[in-house]
Amino acid sequence: MAKSKLTELRPVGHITTDAIGPAGKRVFYIQAWKDDRTVTLICEKTQIQSLAVGVEQFLADVNTKFADLPDASADYDEDQMHVHPPVEPLFRVGQLGLGYDPDADLVALELRELAEGEEKAKEELDIVRLWCTRSQLRALANWGLEIAARGRPLCPQCGQPMDPAGHFCARKNGHKH
Repeated sequence: MAKSKLTELRPVGHITTDAIGPAGKRVFYIQAWKDDRTVTLICEKTQIQSLAVGVEQFLADVNTKFADLPDASADYDEDQMHVHPPVEPLFRVGQLGLGYDPDADLVALELRELAEGEEKAKEELDIVRLWCTRSQLRALANWGLEIAARGRPLCPQCGQPMDPAGHFCARKNGHKH
């Protein structure tokens, strides 16, 4: 039986998330690099949104436990937040987790491969651990919310994304908006 492969960048030089493609067909990525090594992963829009919410709660918890830490900045330069080519993802993300090393004041973003079908056992799924500053993580979270909001508008009736060509809303008995 093969073992999980761990890829770790400690610390990252930069970490970001981004989406490529037209609204409704975008593919979301998380990308980090350290020196000349780049790690790119595919993820879902909902994972980016959940991560952003989780990051704020996580950083609040860290600040409660370590009250002497300065606040993490949320600033980012949009030009620096886009993924860099070539975009060659290692895998599709199934699970995300956060950890904290107080001695180094670094946050670990752990990303586990999605188990697709029965091809790989749980013990064989790859893991990427990206160590970043609290400010890098907060910038990623804020940028992630920004790019997620740039997608298709949501239907005010049913909450589902509306296509530019129209939307058949279940709450409107199938009538097109």
